[in-house]
Amino acid sequence: MSEDHEGVVVHWRPMCPYCMKLRVKLAFTRLRHTRVDIWRDPEAAAFVRSVADGKETVPTVTVAGRALVDPSLRQLRETIEAHAPHLLSRT
Repeated sequence: MSEDHEGVVVHWRPMCPYCMKLRVKLAFTRLRHTRVDIWRDPEAAAFVRSVADGKETVPTVTVAGRALVDPSLRQLRETIEAHAPHLLSRT
């Protein structure tokens, strides 16, 4: 299953400029996360469609099972602080 109910999962696809932008920003943090290419994982693509109004909008990130569609790094950090603060101790 592509969604991780404990950690951070970034659903992305190749050639997506928004995915690359988030990926670069995440590289400057020490936040542990898993990346899932929705073009290689049909279950992940179906999950993204289920939380993005039927579209394959990426990046879609899950934090402790909560989906964020095209979040900013700030939104991602705020969601982690609210729902999975133990993950920030690694950053």
